[in-house]
Amino acid sequence: MEHPYLFMTSLFGIFGMEKWAATHPHVTYMWLAMVVLIFLGWLAGKSITMVPKTAQNVFEVVISGLEEFMVGITGEEGRKSFPLLLTIFLFVLLGNLFGLIPGFYPPTAQINTTVSLAIIAVTWSHVIGIKMHGFKYIKHFLGPVPALMPLFLIIELIGHMARVLSLTLRLFGNMMGHELVVGILLMLAGPFLVPLPIMAMGILVALIQAIVFFLLPTMYIAGAIEEAH
Repeated sequence: MEHPYLFMTSLFGIFGMEKWAATHPHVTYMWLAMVVLIFLGWLAGKSITMVPKTAQNVFEVVISGLEEFMVGITGEEGRKSFPLLLTIFLFVLLGNLFGLIPGFYPPTAQINTTVSLAIIAVTWSHVIGIKMHGFKYIKHFLGPVPALMPLFLIIELIGHMARVLSLTLRLFGNMMGHELVVGILLMLAGPFLVPLPIMAMGILVALIQAIVFFLLPTMYIAGAIEEAH
């Protein structure tokens, strides 16, 4: 979807890269999201005190709540994966919210971004499985009946590839759909009032999709950790 104005495209235009930035807005806004998250992480780390203030209290409650939620599903072994999944959660949430800011583009509305995140999350679940079980991790793909192992292997491989597809299309479809709806309403009704309910709903959609992208990889990791039967 074409945007009439993008802040990052204009910024790159200063360096003679406007055409490239206009063609790849998901890349420029992905970089912006990374810079914002790094800055906020540095700021949060610098501002930690023994007596937490309001902002620190909020972040501690959110982060510790997500961590305990994940550990409740995966067990203590899953705690090691929390930094990665928290980073993905924050990136997806921030990227989604970019779509609500005039002049910004949500990098999660581009399938290249979502498939990259999905590959990282699903691949990590297998890395954890191999670290936990070694070569025995192959049992997760072979099923309980020896005679049907080749069939189970094919089915499981298809299922695990479908995980990548599912994560990719769910996030991409929801964010691109929101972008299209807002764009159509802006063209039909102008930039006043009418798109506001859709944009307000977009905050909820952004949060839900970030939670889903956190929850599903958590479940994949829990499955990789447990013993195969």
